Amino acid sequence: MGATAVKRNQQKANQEEATNLLTSTQIVIHEALSKLGFSDEMYELLKEPLRMLTVRMPVRMDDGSIKVFTGYRAQHNDAVGPTKGGVRFHPEVDEEEVKALSMWMSLKCGIVNLPYGGGKGGIICDPRTMSMGELERLSRAYVRAISQIVGPTKDIPAPDVYTNSQIMAWMMDEYSHLREYDSPGFITGKPLVLGGSQGREKATAQGVTICIREAAKQKGLELKGARVIVQGFGNAGSFLAKFMHEAGAKVVGISDAYGALYDRKGLDIDYLLDRRDSFGTVTTLFENTITNEELLEMECDILVPAAISNQITAHNAHAIKAPIVVEAANGPTTLEATKILTDRGILLVPDVLASAGGVTVSYFEWVQNNQGYYWTEEEVNEKLEKVLVQAFNNVHQLSQARSIDMRLAAYMIGARRMAEASKFRGWV
Repeated sequence: MGATAVKRNQQKANQEEATNLLTSTQIVIHEALSKLGFSDEMYELLKEPLRMLTVRMPVRMDDGSIKVFTGYRAQHNDAVGPTKGGVRFHPEVDEEEVKALSMWMSLKCGIVNLPYGGGKGGIICDPRTMSMGELERLSRAYVRAISQIVGPTKDIPAPDVYTNSQIMAWMMDEYSHLREYDSPGFITGKPLVLGGSQGREKATAQGVTICIREAAKQKGLELKGARVIVQGFGNAGSFLAKFMHEAGAKVVGISDAYGALYDRKGLDIDYLLDRRDSFGTVTTLFENTITNEELLEMECDILVPAAISNQITAHNAHAIKAPIVVEAANGPTTLEATKILTDRGILLVPDVLASAGGVTVSYFEWVQNNQGYYWTEEEVNEKLEKVLVQAFNNVHQLSQARSIDMRLAAYMIGARRMAEASKFRGWV
């Protein structure tokens, strides 16, 4: 094999490594721990979850047949406190993704200073093709399968991709039957009447909005009149577009799985929100659409990837025109692209910081469940504001002091709490 071919293969391997969620997470955690002065033994402890449970669940379908589903629950590190993280229902869920997401949850909890480690769960299924009865039976089967390792003081699930407050309610009810007492603190993201928290549904978007505002301040950009693109129009993306519109920003682009809309004069967000379906689809109603890839490269002041991972890569990072990129999705920017954007002077606010609003209000819900006293939405928003502003400032100040990008700074802050707690416990 010639030198050119070897180099090409190595570049391909490096690119695949950088876009693999688990591997890229491990790379940054290793760098963060090294900069903090922790040993390689600490990295060995934190590079994968402490526990990874795979379960098989037989579920009776509406036609009378039995279908066996595979599910996962990862618990990354519980040195600080019980693990916490969502459960996603998706046909492409796999063990590696669940591991990586549990590690991100640990980092998020560390960044916003919550007494949690990270957890994550998932079931390989397509909820869009299932009836409500089938979804309920699957939700209950999952709780029965993982019941020995979860609970209010062990591991607290929450909603994630294609799961919602109704699914959380079924799961809580099943857990309460198993334990023979009512246990609202077992799970968060519940309906209000079952112990849910005010503000939980829009908490992730609220947190991203706070980070956008703080990032704009750092760049000397007035949010009112700023041109914003939101890639993704699901729960977080649609709420975010609404919040940006209400803040006086001009939302010039949005997208869903089928395409994107762009108008330099600004889109009618209220109209789009009214027309979107339950899966966030709206672009199919329009003819003059562009692709998601094209949308990322359009003119704007603030770009918010709020869809899926690996959207900004080495191939398109040079074409990004926004001076501010705020990640609302999980892993939308590869490590190589992060370096390119940072070198170009673009302020990149990483996912583990920007999307921490959801777990923060989940923590508020858990606290309210434990104490049996519930807060108003104004109180929740006020507490969320305080937590996220402090977290943003901590990460930004560290990135400036160390001359590093905000992703590495966020990982350093998030990893430090886990590492210190593990060290105090005598694990390493």
